[in-house]
Amino acid sequence: MGSSQRFLAMSVAPVESIPSLSSDLFYDIFRRLDGATLASAACTCATLCSISKEESLWENVCSSMWPSTNREDVKSLISSVGGFRKFYADCFPIIVNKEVVEYQPNNYLEYPDNWTEAEYYGDKNESENICPSDFVSIIDIRFKGKPVCSKVLWGIPNANSYDGWFYNCPFRIDFLTYADRDDNHDGSVHLSVSDGLPQITSMERERKDGKLWRELREGLQLSWIIVNRKMKQAANLASWSPLGGQRHWPTDRDFVIRFGSVLPAKDILPCQVVECILIMKFRVVQTEEDGVQTTLKLTELSMQLEDMEGAHVNGRNSLLILKDALSSRRSKNYGEVLESCHMYSKVQNELKEEKMRNESRLDRLCILSGIAAFMTFWYCVL
Repeated sequence: MGSSQRFLAMSVAPVESIPSLSSDLFYDIFRRLDGATLASAACTCATLCSISKEESLWENVCSSMWPSTNREDVKSLISSVGGFRKFYADCFPIIVNKEVVEYQPNNYLEYPDNWTEAEYYGDKNESENICPSDFVSIIDIRFKGKPVCSKVLWGIPNANSYDGWFYNCPFRIDFLTYADRDDNHDGSVHLSVSDGLPQITSMERERKDGKLWRELREGLQLSWIIVNRKMKQAANLASWSPLGGQRHWPTDRDFVIRFGSVLPAKDILPCQVVECILIMKFRVVQTEEDGVQTTLKLTELSMQLEDMEGAHVNGRNSLLILKDALSSRRSKNYGEVLESCHMYSKVQNELKEEKMRNESRLDRLCILSGIAAFMTFWYCVL
């Protein structure tokens, strides 16, 4: 039992005495609880259920979990799409996809050669009904539980350009390229020893023991919430904790950390599911050997969608996939989410291996055909 639950158990009177107690007392107790405990308390009786529906309680919960929801424009947005209680219910669970099937060679899916442009790029009429400006990204980064960055992107940047390139080009959002409309600074995000980073005396030592890398992998958390104002729906596309990463790439001072989720793409792409990849990259800008405390700078935070073959999904199909993701299945079980992501990676790797084997067989066939043609030619000449 967590501290909030123990506090609730000690503070709440027996059920038969609840009606005689002041609702202000319960409100004061409830505003100290986290979302999960508050939801559990609402299931105990009608009185507590009624009190737990207070929007101000859920606003407090959301503010604690996602500091970006403290902004007045974001508060208005959340109120317009159903309120803080609904927002928490939509965005606290993580998207999980059970439609990632076991790989079978006979089920290998390819893009048909005879597809029309409309079939390849998606249903143009349907995608035109989805306005990029209706999407809002609410982004929060934490390190060891402490908020280090909160940003809001209104719309999908550059999606409404006059030449329509967005719809046919690979979909990608580079978070650091676009400042939200209220920012007047460069938006730099740094982590230092004061935030909980270990002191690094030299990069040579870090390459050997990997202490800084472990601290980043274990301490970083990312929330990337997508809200559609027209549909009045929201979903968290991040896995909250890292799914993987790579140290010392492309230089010995860079650390790449990957978050994401598996999104449904039924009737949109042949593979039926895609991966939403969220890349976070930090670079070491100072170490103890420089005479100052260890400091990291966030140099990249991006979102992109990839299909089973590792190809980037274009803008038109990405809008359709994001739309479907807002109503996809979610789970509070992080282990279940990890299992879904690992299954996707397994199937994707098997598809790549099968494709390489097919290409290898084709190469051998071409070589043998060339040898046979060469020998036939010389046989006819001689």
